[in-house]
Amino acid sequence: MVPVTGARVFPQEELGAFVDTDTRALLAVAQVYFDAAYEMDADKFASIFHRSSSVTKIGEDGDVSVTPIETWLAAVRNMKAPKQQGLERHDEILSIDVVRELALLKVKLQIQPRCFTDMLSCLKVNGTWKIVQKVMTVQTR
Repeated sequence: MVPVTGARVFPQEELGAFVDTDTRALLAVAQVYFDAAYEMDADKFASIFHRSSSVTKIGEDGDVSVTPIETWLAAVRNMKAPKQQGLERHDEILSIDVVRELALLKVKLQIQPRCFTDMLSCLKVNGTWKIVQKVMTVQTR
C-alpha cells in the first residue's frame, strides 16, 4: 500500500522515480475525481467510471443503497457545484493499494459543511484504470 496524503495530487515530475506507472495513472484518476466533485461535472465523472459501476452507501433507512452509475450521474447533473457556490475544498488521498489489475483508492473530500470518505475500487480495463465501485460515507459538520 502506498499512503499518499495532501491537498492535491502532485504532477508526475514531482513524484520522482519511486512511483510506478500504475500509481501515477491512479493519481491522475483521483485528480479527475476531485475536480469532477468540486465542479459537479458528470462528464468528468463518466470518464473515470466504468459504464457498469455503481455507488454504494448506507441509505436514510439504515440499509445498503446501491445506485447504478447512470442514475448517480443524472443526479450529479442536477446538483449545484461547490465551485459555483464559492466553497473551499480540501482533497486528500488517504491510500492507494495496487495488486496487479486491481486497485483501491481511499480518498477524502471536504467541502464544508460536508466531509466525504470514499473507497474507489478500480480495475485496469483494456490498459486504462476505471472506477468500478464507489463506496461512500458522508459526515456533516
